[in-house]
Amino acid sequence: MTEHVSVLPILRRPTTLVAALLAASLALALGLVVLVSPPARAAGLQQVTSFGSNPGGLSMYSYRPDGLPAGAPVVVELHGCTQDAATYFAGSGWREMADRHGFALVLAQQSSGNNANKCFNWFESGDITRGQGEAASIAAMVDHAIATYGSDPKRVYVTGLSAGGAMTAVMLAAYPDKFAGGSINAGIPYRCATSMTAAFSCMSPGTDKSPAQWGDLARSGYAGYAGPRPKVAVWQGQSDTTVAPRNGEELRDQFTNANGVPSTATASGSLSSAVTWEEYDGQVRLYRIAGMGHGTAVDPGTAENQCGTAGSYFIDTVCAACHDVVFFGLDGGTTTPTDPTSTSPTTSTTTPTTSNTSSTSSPGAQCVTASNYAHVTAGRAYHSLGYAYAKGSGQNLGLYNTFHTSTLRESSSGSWEKC
Repeated sequence: MTEHVSVLPILRRPTTLVAALLAASLALALGLVVLVSPPARAAGLQQVTSFGSNPGGLSMYSYRPDGLPAGAPVVVELHGCTQDAATYFAGSGWREMADRHGFALVLAQQSSGNNANKCFNWFESGDITRGQGEAASIAAMVDHAIATYGSDPKRVYVTGLSAGGAMTAVMLAAYPDKFAGGSINAGIPYRCATSMTAAFSCMSPGTDKSPAQWGDLARSGYAGYAGPRPKVAVWQGQSDTTVAPRNGEELRDQFTNANGVPSTATASGSLSSAVTWEEYDGQVRLYRIAGMGHGTAVDPGTAENQCGTAGSYFIDTVCAACHDVVFFGLDGGTTTPTDPTSTSPTTSTTTPTTSNTSSTSSPGAQCVTASNYAHVTAGRAYHSLGYAYAKGSGQNLGLYNTFHTSTLRESSSGSWEKC
């Protein structure tokens, strides 16, 4: 099985013999293998047969943990090519996160009638423009969840793989008013391509534009919009031969510029020897996974930082969904996901420190500098899913280990904040 199929832009809705033969010829030329999705649905996943305007001809599925109250967040999932809603629901790890942290899932599903390989049409102008096609259908699903399930309209997120990752970028650009954040897994920048021919070049080797050029394209998704922009996480395997690793950097450039934050990292670190991250003013985070090919990063298991099921396009490396939950504040933290500009930027770096002993850096302000591990041990912070948070204020201090240092002061009895 090759990886090319996962984001392949096959002609949309071929209605003639010539179009069908062209699509087949492209598939054969690239050595594609079209996968057949499992017919059975995962338990608990429900189809929503009517959800409003559906110009893109998509199907909607939903999952709500038992006892989920009104006002809970909702995460929209967008599968990759050859997959369906049930496949992504079962493998991505987001079901475990929904059960653990209490939010709903909405899953959009593509059909072979729209695209021969069931890819979302992230390269078709009629499907990526606000108010049109598949983008409008996904937006209608969000509106349905808010109206019917009582989901919090200020805590709506979107995530997707490959073609679904590219469509995630579409939704963040075309509907920044609907989403508080999004996670793009092996995706493509918004409006990198507006034709099938251009789509192949965007996938590999990738298209180079300046941050300002990418940002202008993102802003064109909703011209004149002046509200807060969604937070964005980008996950990119560095051995991906389907979507070139360069796309991770281009996505970073697009959304740092669109969000109005510096393109120079304000924090960096690692989750393991293979997984590194860079953060940009608390608004954009780029994860690079060494040795990983094309797929969603998962880490099967029952620990709090594990999730997902390994399989085709679900690669056993790290639980991306767990880290997205923390980044977006879906773990019950005190960050405000509805107003990205209010989130304090993480100031941790990967500079090693050989001491876990706290020291006063500014006696008048009672500032204490120590590793995040030492802060947690001393009761100035707590840890969740591998990150440290200031006790009381809930400010994200970065990774929970001895290599990341933070400077805190006690703002009130038992409550700590960054100096």
